Amino acid sequence: MRNGRKKDIRPRPSIGISYRIIPGKSKLANLRVYLRRFKQMDKYLNIVSFNIPYPANYGGVIDVYYKLEALHACGVKLILHCFEYERPHAPELESICDKVFYYKRRTGVIANLTWLPYNVYSRKDHRLIENLLQNDYPILFEGLHSCYYMDDPRLRNRMKIFRECNIEHDYYRHLAKSGKGLVRNAFFKIEAMRFQAYQKVAQYANLIIAVSTTDADYLRKQFPNQRIEFVPCFHENNRITAKPGKSDYILYHGKLSVIENERAVLFLTKHVFSQLKHTCIIAGMNPTRLIREAAAPYPHIKVEANPSKERMDALIHNAQIHMLITFQDTGLKLKLLNSLFAGRHTIVNHLMLAGSGLDPLCHIADTPDEMIRACEQLMALPIDKEAIDKRKQLLFPAFSNEDQGIRLYKMIYDERE
Repeated sequence: MRNGRKKDIRPRPSIGISYRIIPGKSKLANLRVYLRRFKQMDKYLNIVSFNIPYPANYGGVIDVYYKLEALHACGVKLILHCFEYERPHAPELESICDKVFYYKRRTGVIANLTWLPYNVYSRKDHRLIENLLQNDYPILFEGLHSCYYMDDPRLRNRMKIFRECNIEHDYYRHLAKSGKGLVRNAFFKIEAMRFQAYQKVAQYANLIIAVSTTDADYLRKQFPNQRIEFVPCFHENNRITAKPGKSDYILYHGKLSVIENERAVLFLTKHVFSQLKHTCIIAGMNPTRLIREAAAPYPHIKVEANPSKERMDALIHNAQIHMLITFQDTGLKLKLLNSLFAGRHTIVNHLMLAGSGLDPLCHIADTPDEMIRACEQLMALPIDKEAIDKRKQLLFPAFSNEDQGIRLYKMIYDERE
């Protein structure tokens, strides 16, 4: 309940078609007509995104964009509602969406004066709820950041889907330990507390789709009466494109301005890459000053800032080793999927694998010494076609955009597999 709103008793949700009685027909005949019309009708879906999901070049927006593509391929007519945050409008989205609406975030100090998480309250816009009320189609809320209107009583009869992409209070608690200054760390601690209190809004969703089995297990404990399904993140890979053979460099890639990624890079640079003689490349968007300074003393450690998509694809395909570590076990791990679809050897720590089921495809190392030994061994070991073919058994259909798109379609529109 928020701001005095009445409790949402959630009667059977609307999925975009009303049931009209045809005079002179039995109840069974009316039901058959209804079901036939439902199967034939166009399926529409509102999607509320925390950011503009194009270009699909980092974490959460990659999941959003390729989910749009997969649902579009299923014939769903998509109405996209997205908030602007450091990204321009994207006409390219109009090729897969029937309509695209843009909303400005209410950022700044005033937006922080609330009991709600800043990242939720700053995405409050009356035009969004007005547009959602223009139809009675299902609504997919992308991440907790986009859920301001999830419990709005005006949507109580709607089919609502919550896409969980992080256990947000855990994520912000980790950020609070980043040593980024007293003010920022205080904000992260407050935001973590706000998100922990706010996550109960998920009870108003008719369906929760979690990004990992670990997150799904956590959510089932929190919301035992909700329908919760594991749907892995959508991604850019439609087939396995890894190249047999070997090369001469180790790669870490990701959005380098993200605090979690910066922490991983600084750890690897200090404890692993600096101890190796092989070329180590750190590639991604907006590397921080700390990353550049940490790599500068070592000629064999190279930072590639903001590579083009073509260059990043080449780096991923040609690397001998993908080095991937994380310090938290929740949320999206798109780097891991990209590496397994397109790269050669992948070294990870246990936290990177949590809830993925991809352990057999990776080399696991948790300490710097283990990582260094794994690098030395794998730099001399070509990857063969047999090892690449083994990936197909685990990556398909579980991590196929097409299969997961069809599965999500059936969940939303209640069609039996």
